[in-house]
Amino acid sequence: MHKVTIPEDVIARVVQRRGTWHAHADVSARATALVVVDLQNYFMAPGQQVEIPMAREIVPNVNRLARALRDAGGRVIWIRTIFTDQAAKGWSHFHAVLNTAQRRARRTEALREGAFGAKFWPALDIEPGDVTICKTRYSALIPGSSDLEAKLREHAIEAVWIAGTATSTCCESTARDAMLLDFRTTMVSDANADESDLQHSATLTKFCITFGDVASTDELVARLQSAQPAQKLAATG
Repeated sequence: MHKVTIPEDVIARVVQRRGTWHAHADVSARATALVVVDLQNYFMAPGQQVEIPMAREIVPNVNRLARALRDAGGRVIWIRTIFTDQAAKGWSHFHAVLNTAQRRARRTEALREGAFGAKFWPALDIEPGDVTICKTRYSALIPGSSDLEAKLREHAIEAVWIAGTATSTCCESTARDAMLLDFRTTMVSDANADESDLQHSATLTKFCITFGDVASTDELVARLQSAQPAQKLAATG
């Protein structure tokens, strides 16, 4: 698991700005979605072009969060990246300029629908009632990438918890856009994975300064568990 380091002066700065470290702790589970980004073979299987070994290590935490949020009445959304010819045209500079021809060809083959790389990692506990979405760009929320925003609005979601890989790429891009679309956004410190502790911590540090919360799996599960007795009491009158 990544060693997460957020400087004390950054934490103090966040608390001074918001009045609290976790600004989104008051959102109900029913208005919350766990959004799991790109936990698929292309980013996780040994030998793949963009293998991130740490992504395999976070799977137990992701599954634990998914189970806890489902049990509390929240939603779980699984996202995977695929390649399409339309995406290659609409995001041409990424495909044609920011990748060599060899790398582009390997990525294209690996991420076409039905290919090994485009399939979810088999150890994920995906339930029939969960939502699965395909995206074609780093952010799942930028126009033209996926229908994630529509799904969140459809289920009256107010807050999102971001998990997956890579912390500093697709997870951060999706998380930032979620905040800009007015979702109360939390990045899960030990349910995101990157190529190094440095990249992971740097992303979480910047995110908490400007965009939203950073919380651990234990913290989020404890929040759900502490809220459940009050919900049961309210339900019984």
